[in-house]
Amino acid sequence: MRIVRVLGVDPGLTRCGVGIVDGGPGRQPVLIEVLVIRTPSDDDLAYRLLAVARRVEALLDEHKPDTVAIERVFSQANVRTVMGTAQAAGVVALAAARRGIPVAWHTPSEVKAAVSGNGNADKAQVTMMVTRLLRLDSAPKPADAADALALAICHLWRSPMQARLAAALSKQAPGRSQAPGTSLASAGQQAHGARPAGSEPSARKGMMSR
Repeated sequence: MRIVRVLGVDPGLTRCGVGIVDGGPGRQPVLIEVLVIRTPSDDDLAYRLLAVARRVEALLDEHKPDTVAIERVFSQANVRTVMGTAQAAGVVALAAARRGIPVAWHTPSEVKAAVSGNGNADKAQVTMMVTRLLRLDSAPKPADAADALALAICHLWRSPMQARLAAALSKQAPGRSQAPGTSLASAGQQAHGARPAGSEPSARKGMMSR
C-alpha cells in the first residue's frame, strides 16, 4: 500500500504550526517534521505573510507532500485575529496550489473527533493523543505544533473514507440522484454524523486562539 505524506497547517500570523506526517490505510502514522513559524507582531502585515509563505514553500519543496491539510477558519470575537489567521491560511493554500498540491480543509471538530474520538476534546487531550499516535517521547510544543500534526493525521484517516463515499455516490442507480444542493461533502457529513458546513460555533476559531 502506497505511503501518503500530508503537511498539516494550523494557520496563524504570530504562530503558524506545521506538521508533516506519513501514513496510509492500516499503517501507523509517522512523524517527519514539526515546527512553528513565528513572525513579530509589530512587523508590517505584508512582510509577516511573506515570512510565512517563504517558510512553507521551502517545506513544500523539501518534503513534497501529497496533500496539504489546513484548519478551516471560523469567525470569532477577535476580528483582527481571525483576519490574520485567514490570511495566513490563504498564503499556504496559494503556495500549495502553485505546486499542484491538493489542499484539504478540516474543521476543528473533525480533527478532534479523528484523533481522540471526541469532537469537543480540549487541547490537552488532542496533544496527548497526537503524542501517543505518533509514538513520541515527549508532547509536541507549543499547542500549534500538536494541532498541525493532528490535522495531518485527521486527513490521513478521513480521506480514504471520503474517497469511498464519492465513489459510491458516483455509482448510484439512475433515478436516485442527489437532492438539489446536496454536495458530496454534506452527504458525507450526514452519513457520519458530522456537523454540516457553516454550523461550527461562531464564538471560536477552532483548536487555538491567536
